[in-house]
Amino acid sequence: MAISEDKLNAFMGEFVHDIGAVMHAATVVVGDQLGLYKALAKGPATVEELARRAEVDSRYLREWLCAQAASGYVGYDADSQQFSLSEEQSFALAEEGSPAFIPGAFQIAVDQFKTIPKMMQAMRTGLGLGWHEHDSALFHGTERFFRPGYAANLVSQWIPALEGMSERLTKGASVADVGCGHGSSTLLMAQAYPNSSFVGYDYHEPSIEQARARAAEAGVAQDRVRFEVASAQDFPGKDYDMVAFFDCLHDMGDPAGAARHVRSSLRPDGCWLLVEPFANDRLEDNLNPVGRVFFSASTFICTPASRAQKGAACLGAQAGEARTREVAMQGGFSHFRRATQTPFNLVYEARP
Repeated sequence: MAISEDKLNAFMGEFVHDIGAVMHAATVVVGDQLGLYKALAKGPATVEELARRAEVDSRYLREWLCAQAASGYVGYDADSQQFSLSEEQSFALAEEGSPAFIPGAFQIAVDQFKTIPKMMQAMRTGLGLGWHEHDSALFHGTERFFRPGYAANLVSQWIPALEGMSERLTKGASVADVGCGHGSSTLLMAQAYPNSSFVGYDYHEPSIEQARARAAEAGVAQDRVRFEVASAQDFPGKDYDMVAFFDCLHDMGDPAGAARHVRSSLRPDGCWLLVEPFANDRLEDNLNPVGRVFFSASTFICTPASRAQKGAACLGAQAGEARTREVAMQGGFSHFRRATQTPFNLVYEARP
């Protein structure tokens, strides 16, 4: 077998990049959890200065800072021997509420590594792995990863892209947020539309408990926002003006059944807001950096979650518009369109 040295060297270059990223991921989680990025965001510092500021051991901190600098996550000035964060690095690593905040994504990666033994068994047997069977890092990381995108787009772009829905919510409407997790999307809508009422549903009881705590912290009135344990196929309530699914339809075992239940719960002039990961319809068009992220997550999280449920449809995180439209049509919706999009999400509007 003839080996091309140029092709081998190019592949090994990719390997060096990838193994560096894998090793670096754990250091990001440590830096985030210890508040090291936030401490460095206060201003340039030497190792010793930052160690005092962050109250950590200086020798360990030196190695951590060197790893961050080598990865391009912090800057280093050789003359002053100071490390620093640029405004852009600080925006992405130290500002929890920013639309570019990324540490939550690395928490998701932590769960994936912890899940390796379970996934080996699942892939051998074909059995599922439910969302509730994952490490808690996944629940917290998912909320922290998606919340910035929701904060940046949900109220300002996505809801206004739905025909007449922003105006209806402003006047006062009834909304169900299904698969709400820790409730970030629900609370964002509730704070933006004080005349409307919202209920968040999720089958994962610990997430609902967290959502209730978040609502109490936000000071949102309980008579206008509440969170309940329920699945997408049996959540209670009728005559909703809008039902929202954020990044969860593809995780469901019976997405068509969920669509039918949404259809039956809506007012005749109601709307199903459906947000899914960005994906093209053809596999070859998803073989790119964004697809790499979503296919990897889908292997360990989305597809096993669906396989663990009745129906086991296994849409996967890269289902695409055509398959999502088919699910909506199977659920009894007659109108379906792509309302808007971001580099990471497709936003659909479905109506009876």
